[in-house]
Amino acid sequence: MKVSSRGEYALRALLLLGQNDGRVLQISEIAEKTLVPSNYLEQILLQLKKLGYLKSKRGIQGGYTLLVPPQQVTIGEVIRQLEGPLAPMGCASVTAYQPCALEPGCLLKPLWTLVRDTVAHVLDQTTLADLLEQKIVSKGGGTFYEGIV
Repeated sequence: MKVSSRGEYALRALLLLGQNDGRVLQISEIAEKTLVPSNYLEQILLQLKKLGYLKSKRGIQGGYTLLVPPQQVTIGEVIRQLEGPLAPMGCASVTAYQPCALEPGCLLKPLWTLVRDTVAHVLDQTTLADLLEQKIVSKGGGTFYEGIV
């Protein structure tokens, strides 16, 4: 799994909108605060709206706001919808399985499956609210997450 700039920027925008709890933010303000080019951000926000995460308001005071409470937005769901499967290799994918040339008997498949399961578990257990509440903390070379590990 590789998160592209689209996925990263979408999460930045969702976090900013979550921090502004119901306040309508214009694209220019979101772009400035997330360091995302306005034209690219506009495409991402439209996609997030189509996926049901955002609502928009037209006009001079228009912009975007979260439609779904941060507690109901799982990072795994957002990443899958924007980036596709979480598996590092097609042979380990649940939704986009592709057999490899060494199957059956590939000795790497258990590793790729473990990576997929671990990443999926962390992302599926992490909500936008968890990130806003800073429940994931990096300390002294390690990362700690209240409630998962």
